[in-house]
Amino acid sequence: MRLAKFIGTHGTPAVGLVRENEVVQFSRHDVTSLFEILDAEDPAAKVEALLQGETQAMPLDQVALLPPIDQQEVWAAGVTYKRSQTARMEESEAAADCYDRVYGSDRPELFFKATPNRVTGTGQTLRIRKDSQWNVPEPEFALALNSRGQIVGMTIGNDMSSRDIEGENPLYLPQAKVYDQCCGLGPWVVLASEFWKEFSELSQVKIQLQIAREGNEVFQGETSLDQLARSLEGLIEYLFRDQHFPRGAFLLTGTGIVPDNDFTLQPRDVVSIQISGIGTLVSEIVQG
Repeated sequence: MRLAKFIGTHGTPAVGLVRENEVVQFSRHDVTSLFEILDAEDPAAKVEALLQGETQAMPLDQVALLPPIDQQEVWAAGVTYKRSQTARMEESEAAADCYDRVYGSDRPELFFKATPNRVTGTGQTLRIRKDSQWNVPEPEFALALNSRGQIVGMTIGNDMSSRDIEGENPLYLPQAKVYDQCCGLGPWVVLASEFWKEFSELSQVKIQLQIAREGNEVFQGETSLDQLARSLEGLIEYLFRDQHFPRGAFLLTGTGIVPDNDFTLQPRDVVSIQISGIGTLVSEIVQG
């Protein structure tokens, strides 16, 4: 089941089910957010109940999709793939030992990434900082978590990063990661119960990144979820230690695709991230 947020028939945000080439809008007035479905005891049963009421179907290609987030915080994990460990060590010689120790420690690196107003969806824009000269996308398998810390869905995340700012000093990480339009999510949320039926092995989940500039491909990379050095459950357990998320949370699980050190994003670049069983998140880059 693919659940989306979009501009509905009355010109306001709506919630619905994506079926092949159409979106079925839920019309029940007591369901006003995607989180209400994700936080249900049985999200799939909740969707089936909503489908019994009044609905309206619209062609998918005529629907303006919104990021599939309501009031959740977005958090992210770092140095969870071997490639990302190497890249972070390359950014800063002074911090190389720090990143190396994080990779091998029990406690993961977890950091706050975005509030909902900093998140954009597919077909929308992502921003590179005007005070940075080295910016990259970070394609990530993203988890939708309910208020009880359970994985209820999956989506695609883009954890935009200013590598030169972070590399200058690890204490600058929040500035390298958190700013307007710093995070992409979408195109929708796939319910976890359905996703794991199709993908029983992490190696089956492929993550691909393509970057186009003036219509030409300038970068392409691929990895799979089995290259993740930490368990999804372990990341969540640390995230929910001594804090709670009454409106749930999204957790970006790290990146295993890092462009070469001589690559940086430019305005009007188009970033496409595709993950098996989910779809494609497409973003155009802006600056200033």
